[in-house]
Amino acid sequence: MTVFESLNNTTDKATDTAEKYVKTSQQYFKLKVFQQLTISLSLMIKLSIIGGLITLALIFMAVAGAIEIGKALDSLALGYAIVGLVFIAFAVVVYYTRKIIDQKIIKVLSNKFFD
Repeated sequence: MTVFESLNNTTDKATDTAEKYVKTSQQYFKLKVFQQLTISLSLMIKLSIIGGLITLALIFMAVAGAIEIGKALDSLALGYAIVGLVFIAFAVVVYYTRKIIDQKIIKVLSNKFFD
């Protein structure tokens, strides 16, 4: 065996190894993208279902609370106005704490995506 044949065999082995590495890397990235998409879709669906149910519960509780407050004050409209003001107050609090909420969401999602 000559030096050139030995060099040719070594080059062929290196090429084969590099091709296997590239194919394996492609498969890994496909699986990683699939995992991230699955986690994201699952999270969005769960949030939609839970958020919808909580929203319905809040609507019913707000109406019931407004009726009771209205009965206590002998003015149903005043009961609804008070409940509306409570929701506006919650909205203002959430608005002013939105950066903290964003940071917590980013922290949780980054732990999921970059594990």
